[in-house]
Amino acid sequence: MSLPHKMRLLGSACLIAATGLLPGIRAGLVAQPFKFGVCTSLKRSPLLKSIGYDYQEASVMRDLMPGKSDEEFESKKAAFNSCVLPVLACNGFLPGDLKVVGPDARHDTILMYAETAFRRAKSVGVQIIVFGSSTSRLIPPGFDRDIAYKQFVTLLKALAPMAAINGVAIAIENLQITETNFINTVEEAIQVAKSVNHPNVGVCADFFHMLRQGESPEMLLSAGNLLLHCHLAEKQNRTAPGVAGQDFRPFFEVLHKAGYQGGISIEGSWRSEELNEALRIMKEQSKVDL
Repeated sequence: MSLPHKMRLLGSACLIAATGLLPGIRAGLVAQPFKFGVCTSLKRSPLLKSIGYDYQEASVMRDLMPGKSDEEFESKKAAFNSCVLPVLACNGFLPGDLKVVGPDARHDTILMYAETAFRRAKSVGVQIIVFGSSTSRLIPPGFDRDIAYKQFVTLLKALAPMAAINGVAIAIENLQITETNFINTVEEAIQVAKSVNHPNVGVCADFFHMLRQGESPEMLLSAGNLLLHCHLAEKQNRTAPGVAGQDFRPFFEVLHKAGYQGGISIEGSWRSEELNEALRIMKEQSKVDL
């Protein structure tokens, strides 16, 4: 059974329990079923473990190094293997010069790059590749948006079987309009994932970008079992939870309703001394009364 399918089966089971559809299940304060992590370098694994995080999130470009030889990757592979926390996901998928859409799209090169990335992800236990890559997917001025959409879907349909072979899932990330002009909302990411229609392609919901775009947390419920991964940071300055007092309860409440049991990574600007409080706040806010 594929990893995304397992995630979705677990999510469905949690949804039944959370909504009281099984006999003997009582409504009330629901403890978080989520895994909390941080997007950071591999060397910070001991710090995150000492605080109590469940996993960490690394970078495709920096850590899986698809542009480098297998020999060059060996030292980085050793760093993965020495991590004291699982590396659940990697973001930072494509460099800006590998264009996904537009007249300069380089799909053949991207497919070769991705094959290396997925193969190395499998070798170190990474399960999710977050597809943000704002510059890579930027639609050039004057280029037809419908054609760009078809280009992106075509690429994902080619990437999906490669991901499946290596046991990884591709999670399309929503990014605010100031970073890219394509897929700015979770709603749009869902539409793309549905167009691809492959079990190894889903959505990464970034709460920071949702807040910046004014998108309702209820959209997470619309994602259903396409929701594979989440990012979060506070709206004002993309800081860790607890710095500006952002209330993430509306997001956690919907995640509970959706039966989500995956990872939620802090992605943004933070200092090491802020991570203890950030984890405490996420755990506290994720206990919701359903």
